[in-house]
Amino acid sequence: MKKINTIVFVSMLSLLMIPNTASAESFFSWLFDFSRTKGVKPVSNENYQEECSSCHFAYQPGLLTGGAWDNLMQADMLENHFEENAELDEEVRIELLTYLKENAAENSYYKRSRQITQSLKGEEIPERITDVRYIRRKHHEIPDNLITGNEDVRSLSYCDTCHTKAELGVYDDDTVNIPNHGTWDD
Repeated sequence: MKKINTIVFVSMLSLLMIPNTASAESFFSWLFDFSRTKGVKPVSNENYQEECSSCHFAYQPGLLTGGAWDNLMQADMLENHFEENAELDEEVRIELLTYLKENAAENSYYKRSRQITQSLKGEEIPERITDVRYIRRKHHEIPDNLITGNEDVRSLSYCDTCHTKAELGVYDDDTVNIPNHGTWDD
C-alpha cells in the first residue's frame, strides 16, 4: 500500500511540474470533482443547449465519440437530421461541432463516457446514441412494451422521459421512472 501511495504522490507531483499549468489544474479539478465518478458531463454550452433542445433533449457530448458528432454535425447531415431539417448558420455549426468534439466520450473523465468509449470496437462510429453498444446493453432487460409500446416513451432516444436526472448527466438506475410503469427494478 505504501508503494502505491508513493506512486500516486510522485505522479501528482510530476503534474505540477508540467509547463502547461492548465493540464495540472485540469487534472486536479477532475481529481476532486466526484460527480465524474457517475454519469456524463452535463451540457455546458448555452448555444448547444438552445439550438438542440428546441427540438429534442440536448444530449451530452459524452454520450458519443467525436467521430460520431463529426458525422452528425456535417452541414448536409443537418439538412436531414433524422428526417428533420436542423440546418445551422455555418459559424454556429462550427462552434457546436467544436464543443461536441472537445467534450466527446473519448475526451471525458466521466464514468459513463469512458464506458461508452470502451464499448465501441476500434473505429466503430455509431450513427445515433441508441446504436452505442453500452447504451443498448444497459437497456436490454427493459421489455419493449415499456419503451416502444409505451406512448409516453416511444423510443430509447427520449432519455429524459425516464431518466429523471438526465439533464444533469445522471443516468443511474435509481433515478429511472418509466411513465405508466414507475421505478425500474431490474
